This record gives sequence, structure tokens and C-alpha cells, in this order.
Amino acid sequence: MTESAPHARALTKDTQLCISLAARPSNIGTRFHNYLYAALGLDYVYKAFTTTDLTGAITGIRALGIRGCGVSMPFKEAVIPLVDSLDPSAEAITSVNTIVNTRGHLRAYNTDYLAIAHLLAERRIPATSSVAVRGSGGMAQAVVAALHDAGFAAVTVVARNPESGPALAARYGASWTPDLGTDHPDVLVNATPIGMAGGPQAGDLPFDDDAIRAAEVAFDVVAMPAETPFVRHARDLGLPTITGAEVIALQAAEQFALYTGIRPSEDLVARAAEYSRA
Repeated sequence: MTESAPHARALTKDTQLCISLAARPSNIGTRFHNYLYAALGLDYVYKAFTTTDLTGAITGIRALGIRGCGVSMPFKEAVIPLVDSLDPSAEAITSVNTIVNTRGHLRAYNTDYLAIAHLLAERRIPATSSVAVRGSGGMAQAVVAALHDAGFAAVTVVARNPESGPALAARYGASWTPDLGTDHPDVLVNATPIGMAGGPQAGDLPFDDDAIRAAEVAFDVVAMPAETPFVRHARDLGLPTITGAEVIALQAAEQFALYTGIRPSEDLVARAAEYSRA
């Protein structure tokens, strides 16, 4: 049964606005945050945006007193010069997914890292597993950093970019390759937009069929759709999966706490996540 939304409060002149910035906005974060605001009786509202003027958008957050902003691809690194300070969670991986505005001071965080670390521990993936992470952008940095901090030693960054790929691998003691080739790691992680709804590669797989069949775990950070072609193919083969929908729910709960100062219960987060995907 699909979770129904609680009754929302009427907007007032004092309503706090939180937003998100993404190349291809979805309804997931909007529905998640607004569900929690309504359930907890908070005078907040959340709205998703895209932009071709990132500097102007961040200036607007400060100028208009917008309380918080979720940051998605491709803005996770580009926003760094535009904020006032970095939390250690963002500074450690040079990637931002959350901005909090406190009286005009913009502080940046990364809750993706926290969500990924939680899921790796919760699923009890052995740190002895070999792992291939496709991508070298902001989300890939969060994944590789979480793997490194959890003790995974056999990590390969699979990225065609000859600058960002080797740089990411070197930062965390991983290997780099532009193409996985015939290698068959135990864990496959997609940290690229491949498979994202509405994107140019919406129907593609981030790894070839042989690699997926040989894997023990498939992990996709793409949240829209909840079941990407990679996740669907892995499930059809009987593989355990971790989905971008799980990542986005956990990281959004951390964002919610930063914006409001309130940490929702696990049950309430689960209900908000169900509603967000409906």
C-alpha cells in the first residue's frame, strides 16, 4: 500500500524555503522533505530547481535567506568556490551535496559519504572484496572515500577521464583503469549518470554482462528510476543489490537534520522514502 502524505501546513511569510539544484531534477527529494515537514508540523517547504547560472543560484540562496540546498550532479564540485566554509565531510572528498545558510553564511557538507558508509556496513560487505567504481566525479569520490575508510584495499576506479580518474585513485590508494576489460571484481559500483531516467544513456549498463554475472554485489547510486537497468539486470541474475533510492533516502535524512535541527525517526524516514518513490 502506497504511503499517503500527511496534511501540509499553509505557507506563511515566515515559511523557510529549502531547495535542490540538479541537471535533471526529480520529485524524490521534494516529496521526501515535504512529507517530513508536514508530518512534523514544520513551517518549511522544499522545491527542486535546475540552473544554467550556478553562481547566480548560489548568490540567490544567500540573498533570499533560503535555508538549505541539496546539490546533485553536475554541481557537486563547482559549488565549492561559491560557499563560505566546508564541513570536514565535504572537505575530505572535495565534493558537496548540501549547503546550509545560517544568517548569510553558506556552509557545505557531504551527506552522500555518510549514507554510503552506512549501507556498506549494514549489508556487511567484506572489506576483503575487490571493488570497481565507475566514475570519477563527486559521487564517485564519496564512494571511494567510504570504501577506503571502511578498510577496502582492492579498489579500482574505472574512468575514461585521464586526469580525474588517476587523481581520484591516487588520493585513496586505489588503482585506475579507463576500462575494466576482462577483470571481474566482487563488487560493482556505478557512480555515473549511466541508467539515469531522462539522460542520454538511460537504457545502458555501466558494466558489461560478463562482469555483472561474475559479481557478488551490484551497487548503483543512480536514484531515478529506483530500479535502473543495472539494478534490474543484477536482480534478474540473483545478485544482492544496493540502490540509489536507498542512498538518497539516507542522505536526505541527514540533510533534513542539518536544515531543521530535528532528526526524524527511522520509521518516519522509511515512510517518507516510500512516499517519495510513489
